[in-house]
Amino acid sequence: MSPRPLTHASTSRTAKAAGLTLHFHEAGPAEDPDAPVVIMLHGGGPGASGWSNFGGNLPHFAERFRTLLVDQPCYGRSDKPEPDRDYFGFSAAAVVALMDELGIERAHFIGNSLGGGAATRIALDHPDRVGKLLLMGPGGISLNLFSADPTEGIKRLFEFSLDPEPTRERMRTFLTTLAHDPALVTDALVEERFAQATDPEARLGNARMAASFAKWPEEAMLWREAHRITCPVLLTWGREDRVNPVDGAFLALKTIPDARLHVFPHCGHWAQTEAADEFNRLATDFFLH
Repeated sequence: MSPRPLTHASTSRTAKAAGLTLHFHEAGPAEDPDAPVVIMLHGGGPGASGWSNFGGNLPHFAERFRTLLVDQPCYGRSDKPEPDRDYFGFSAAAVVALMDELGIERAHFIGNSLGGGAATRIALDHPDRVGKLLLMGPGGISLNLFSADPTEGIKRLFEFSLDPEPTRERMRTFLTTLAHDPALVTDALVEERFAQATDPEARLGNARMAASFAKWPEEAMLWREAHRITCPVLLTWGREDRVNPVDGAFLALKTIPDARLHVFPHCGHWAQTEAADEFNRLATDFFLH
């Protein structure tokens, strides 16, 4: 939307939607105000936000799409209320309200992990608002067929989140389960995510998000409704994903009427980072053709 450098500050926006203040990052081709819209919804790890998940991908997508990286409710700089329903449904309603506020009738969606569940709920409940849906190791829609539950990544997530005094070492251990290449988990990344995750407001938001799944567990089982998804869906997975393993893709692939699957080798739960160039090309081609 602007020729300015696509920094965290230059792309930062806020809007009121569904009674909440939602924070998001926005950028797009200034010469094309009618460019198609892509909304990206981040995963749910400690310290997660739209920027932490997708900031590195924003320059690529902003060349062709009006691109929004949304801090879902309870995360980042968005409000952190107590959800009144399962989190997928709560976040989905907030994102649709944000679309209304911004005058966005229809968008393509990229949903990672927790954000994949929210994006799926939007496609189920508001099919007219979704063009195409790209899911990355999504929650809710996958069902592990061969891998034990909870998975290694979920166990490490619980260890960090439930610790009264979480440590940087626990943060490093959790982040390492997200990446196939442990070299990606640098000291700087650990420090950044630890600072974000241990902020009192962030801890409150995380606790409220988690409590919603405990209160409404069945509503989060989106795989039971997958047959109702009408839009084209691209399922993407890292072959070495230790949070939502790749065998979780197979039920969704079989059930969703218009689904296809792409698996990234030598890649964990962070396909948008570990396989950034391939991921960006794949997503762009899917949305434009």
